Amino acid sequence: MKKAYRIKDNEEFQDVFKKGKSFANRQLVLYYMDKVGQTHFRVGISVGKKIGNAVTRNRIKRHLRHAFQDLDEYISKSTDIVIIARQPTKEMTYDQFKKSLTHLLSREKILKK
Repeated sequence: MKKAYRIKDNEEFQDVFKKGKSFANRQLVLYYMDKVGQTHFRVGISVGKKIGNAVTRNRIKRHLRHAFQDLDEYISKSTDIVIIARQPTKEMTYDQFKKSLTHLLSREKILKK
């Protein structure tokens, strides 16, 4: 995933939290907000220190970015998405990440089939 497609600034994260909608399952929390005129969706990933050490947190972020890259053509282009990882993610495999993320995105109709 290109760095231009990532949400990095705290203000942008807070904007999605305040103005957007949210949905969650046991592994992930999804916040999303429509942004008209955007050419590609943007993603912000947050993994707290309670989940594990830096190696574990970075592995989780890597798996989530890869899952978004695989689902690229199916995700609505005018959306800002923030994903927050929960405790069960530290034992998950890539396939489980993709399944959980697909569940959240399709439930909120961000994912086009």
